[in-house]
Order: sequence, then structure tokens, then C-alpha cells
Amino acid sequence: MFKQFLSKLPRKSSKPDSSSDPTQRSGSGAVSAPARSNSVKRMSSAVFPSSVVAGIEPLVPFKDVPNSEKLNLFVSKVSLCCVTFDFSDQTKNSIEKDVKRQTLLELLDFVASGSVRFTEPAILAMCRMCAVNLFRVFPPSYRENDDDNEPMFDPAWPHLQIVYDLLLKFITSPCLDAKLAKKYLDHGFIVKLLELFDSEDPRERESLKTILHRVYGKFMVHRPFIRKSMSNIFYSFVFEAEKHSGIAELLEVFGSIVSGFALPLKEEHKIFLWRVLVPLHKAKSVGGYFHQLSYCITQFIDKEPKLGSVVIKGLLKFWPVTSSQKEVMFLGEVEEIVEAMSVLEFQKVMVPLFLRIACCVNSCHFQVSERALFLWNNDQIVNLIAHNRQAILPIMFTALEKNAENHWNQSVLNLTLNVRKMFCEMDEDLFMSCHARFQEEEAEQCSAEEKRKETWARLEKAASMKPVTGKTAVLVTPLATSIAC
Repeated sequence: MFKQFLSKLPRKSSKPDSSSDPTQRSGSGAVSAPARSNSVKRMSSAVFPSSVVAGIEPLVPFKDVPNSEKLNLFVSKVSLCCVTFDFSDQTKNSIEKDVKRQTLLELLDFVASGSVRFTEPAILAMCRMCAVNLFRVFPPSYRENDDDNEPMFDPAWPHLQIVYDLLLKFITSPCLDAKLAKKYLDHGFIVKLLELFDSEDPRERESLKTILHRVYGKFMVHRPFIRKSMSNIFYSFVFEAEKHSGIAELLEVFGSIVSGFALPLKEEHKIFLWRVLVPLHKAKSVGGYFHQLSYCITQFIDKEPKLGSVVIKGLLKFWPVTSSQKEVMFLGEVEEIVEAMSVLEFQKVMVPLFLRIACCVNSCHFQVSERALFLWNNDQIVNLIAHNRQAILPIMFTALEKNAENHWNQSVLNLTLNVRKMFCEMDEDLFMSCHARFQEEEAEQCSAEEKRKETWARLEKAASMKPVTGKTAVLVTPLATSIAC
């Protein structure tokens, strides 16, 4: 199709049209003018109303046509851009690609100028062109660990970027009537747009993020559907595939959506928090989107502080006991949440929370232990602990004593001693009572261990005196297993 339009450009030497057969092809593969005109009209009328694009030359600049014809020229140029090319081979169709690029840039300038209000055929043409150029199926990715790999860049991005910029300008244009455009920027278009977030090219996901945010802002009628479609992507990621390239970008968009929620929060929003955002913590790749996820949850708690205890329970449910790196991230999020909680909400979760923090304090990984002890550097958290020290100190005391006795890291040891000192200054009587109870428990454990050793010693002695008969299982001492050479 591009060759047809290119052959219309002026040449150094030209022959009268009457000397050539309208249906005959030249040696370069171009079709003569009458045949080209019929071809253009047939292709255009198959998609757009024939009365709109008939007789309009797409390569004519906008400045060369009157205002009454500019929308018709816009539709023709958009129709021209529906032709796609293979960008994996840069040498293939280079002239046609350049013509399409120049046409897209013309359309971008025209939409940005805001000189004409877009009619229904123009909106239809624009939506179809974007669908043809942008909506595609991505090849399967066989990379096992996306965190350690370099991002993949689409060779067609220089072309796709112009289409994305054009779509963004079109959506945000004051000349676009949202009530008229919602028929074409419909649910199907939005679903396809959301599917593109799985692109491995971070530049494409960044453009999609901006466009989705603008669509959500302009088309209020589509907002519930957009939220539902995003939820479906998150559900699929958490409970099925656990592989998606655009979770971070989708969460960033949703964070801005949450900040605009009206109070009191609707039940559907609270369900989204509990069923979608909290389970997102359990994915292996949570580190790739943890910052955006934490921001979304913080926005919810800022809107309704009572949700803090709900989130803490969810975090404890999905606590990463086998991943030190994730534990450090979780502890950071816990600090942000607890800092914003009221005393009443804090009391609902303080016992299970500090049982988990005590385990983190005793962690052999120094970063986990260190991050848990850093909680006592937060004045707001220390204030909550001081008000509830009767319940928290007995939980933490054993962990602090064990750290002070035998933790290998000097930094953790110093932090532990500082926290012990803070507890002692809060309530010395309670501290001494916990210390006495700790010594009693240690004595009981030593006594139980001695009894266990004595019991095993008696069993070994009894087993050694009993003769071996048949296939009877016997207790073999280490000495008996040595083989004489």
C-alpha cells in the first residue's frame, strides 16, 4: 500500500497516463495511478465510511487543505498507518517505514494542535490504527530469573513510541468528547491495553502506565471495569502464573487510584486490599514491585487507619521465613504500618507481631536481626511499646538475652544491649521480673537436658547387654561402627 502512495510523488520524468494500462504493474512493483486510487478506496471503505475518505490523498500536508477537509485527511492518514511492517530487519521496507513514521509525526502534531473536534469516524479510525499497531501477542519468555537479567528491548520501539505518544495526545486532547469516544475506547480495547503490560520492554510499560492513568481519569464510566480487570491480572499472577512483567507499573497506577478514593472506603476496595494486595507479598518476585505495593497499602491505611491491623495479620500469614532478603523488606513495611496505627489497633496484633519480631531478632542473618532491632529507633513505635510493655517485654526478653550471650555479629550485639537498656529504663521492676523468670526457665531447660542424657545413657547400657537375635534392631555405638583395617 505504501508503494502505491510513494509512486504518486513527483518524478523527474513522467509519461501521460493514457500511455499506460491502468491495471499494469511497472518493473518496481508499483501500480499505476488509477489502479492505486481504486485500491486505496477499497481498503479504506472496508474500514471507514467511503464518503469520509474518498478522494483524499493521505500524503498531502494538513496545511495544504482547508479546515473543512482536515478531518477527512486525518482519517486518510490514520488509515494509511494501519499498514504494519517487520522491524526485526531494519533494511526491509525502509522507504515505506520512513513514510509511515513521517505520517505518524504529522498526526501527532495535528492532534496536539487541537484545531478540530474529533468526529465519530475519526475516533473509530484512531482506535483501529492503535489496535493494529499496538495490540499483539508477545513471544513466550524462557528466562527463569528476571531479576538477574537485562531488560529486553523491542526493535520496533522507535515506531511504537510515536504510536503511544499519539494515543496519549489523542486521549488527553480537549477536542475528544469522552461520551462519544467511550463507544470505541470500550472494554475490549481496555483489556487489550492491559495485556500489553506484560511487555518485557520497560519503555513500553512506562508509556502504558501513563496512558492507562489518563484513560482512568477521563472515562469515568470505565473505572469499575478497569479496577476489575487489573484485579484479574493480579489474581492470575498470585494464584496461577507468578510471572508478569508489568506488576510494578500496574501497582503504581493503582496507587494513584487509591489516593483518589472517597471516604468512607467502599467494601469492594477493602476486599481488594485483603484478597489482592496482601497476597501479592507471597510471590517470589515481590522484590521487583515491593516499593509500589508498599505505597498502595500505605495509601489504604492513610485513608482508613483501622485497616492497619488487617494488613499486619496478612503480613504475618505470608511471612518469608526462608528468605532473609524478603524478611528485611517485610520488617521495613511493618515499621511504616505500625507507625501509623493507633494504640487500640496496635493492641490487636502486638502479641503475634512481636513473637515474629523476636524470631527476627534471633536470626543468624545479621541484616534481619539488625533491621528488627532498628524498630526501637522509631519514637512512635517505642511509645507504643512503652504503653504495652507488660505484654511485649516478656516476649522479647528471651530473644534479647540469647543475642546478648552468643550472637556472632558485633553490630547486632551492640543494638541488642541498647534495646535491653531501653527496656530496663522503661520499667526496671518488670525487667528484673523477666530476668528472674528467664533464669528459672534456663535452669529448667538444663535440668530437662540432663534428664534426657541420663535416659539415653540407660537405654544404651540396656541395649548393649541384650544379645542380638535375628533381625532385631539394635542401638549401635560410634565405637562399634569403626572398621578395623
